[in-house]
Amino acid sequence: MKLSFDTMSEREQRLLKFGGIAAVLILIFGVLLPLDSSVAKARARITQKQADLVWMRNVAPVIATSGPAHNRGTGESLIVIVDRSARESGLEKALAGSEPNGPGGIQVRLEKASFDAMIGWLSRLSQQNGISVEGASIDGAGAPGMVNASIVLRQQ
Repeated sequence: MKLSFDTMSEREQRLLKFGGIAAVLILIFGVLLPLDSSVAKARARITQKQADLVWMRNVAPVIATSGPAHNRGTGESLIVIVDRSARESGLEKALAGSEPNGPGGIQVRLEKASFDAMIGWLSRLSQQNGISVEGASIDGAGAPGMVNASIVLRQQ
């Protein structure tokens, strides 16, 4: 290699040196730094999720003993409760439709909904209104954290 480099003209040697430096810089700034950044973000998300899990495990016994706070005396129909609570949870743009599903049941379709917002909404429906999830079909909607869902809800 050295012998071959020494036999090159000065112009070729300079071109080869700059090309090597450029290749190393492209590798560092185009691959290694973005990869390191992604790993750091993933580690931060995992740390946050672990802290959330610890918190959930600590409050689970308290929630289990307090029981659900049902709000049944309002006289509102299931569809009104579901629609109002979805809008309060910020899912109004994701609501794609709803239709009755037997006595005391409703099927709700959400498109491009935030998964976290949807889970919070379903939790509030259960705790505040005594509405349970009877079945659900959830698929990814392209962007991370976004889902399409078909959920069957039943009033207890």
